[in-house]
Amino acid sequence: MSLISTDTCRLDGKLAVITGGGSGIGEATARVFADAGATVVVTGRRLEPLQRVAQEIGGHAIPCDVSDQAEVKAMFAQAQQITGRVDILLNNAGGPGPIAPVADVDMEEWVACMNINLVGAMYCLQEAAKIMSDQKSGSIINMSSLMGIQGYPMRSAYTASKFALIGITEVMARELGPVNVRVNALMPGAVSGENMDRILKRRSEAEGRPVEEIERENYTDVAALKRWVAPEEVGRAALYYASDLSSAITGDKMKVDCGRF
Repeated sequence: MSLISTDTCRLDGKLAVITGGGSGIGEATARVFADAGATVVVTGRRLEPLQRVAQEIGGHAIPCDVSDQAEVKAMFAQAQQITGRVDILLNNAGGPGPIAPVADVDMEEWVACMNINLVGAMYCLQEAAKIMSDQKSGSIINMSSLMGIQGYPMRSAYTASKFALIGITEVMARELGPVNVRVNALMPGAVSGENMDRILKRRSEAEGRPVEEIERENYTDVAALKRWVAPEEVGRAALYYASDLSSAITGDKMKVDCGRF
């Protein structure tokens, strides 16, 4: 008798909410979850990419700015109406924040980053915790980063927000464990895509160095596999936490980084 059934990694009958679901890791994970049988709700600020992703995967698009608590409450209420449940939350919405030394950083930009990456994440966590506690099951996946366990120059706001998400993950795992809700965190390394392209361009301007040099020194050459992480690779790691493959795992954090240690 096999100890692993094909059902273990399936999400059939489950509803998953993915914030920041219109591009990058969010979009890739939406596709992975849909392939595994989930009903997927993609949410974010821009309706057009959300509708494109939802149409392609047979899911649902709900616009929502996670930094607005009223919008978050309305989004979760609408998502819950689809199946009567919310089984999975990928708490993924966020932005890179200002790229500057601490001494020079624009504090308005710094606070704006925290309002999306941390306060917005908390708004989503509150709603998911209420729904999942009532139904006595669920899996929450917080999208942290390698910068959630090590500081990185020029990225104080992003680093602070991602460190905080690791702590919140551990808090919630203990709070929600008694009602059978698991809470874990993913920590991607350098993930290829438009977001990383924008960060490289901004770093190049801030540091006065070529993009290619920054890319090699800081992202690809320092990884054991000598390459970028693909968004779908993060999506497959999220599937592990979302599915019964990780049924005994909570309060955990996983690096998905091509070996940047």
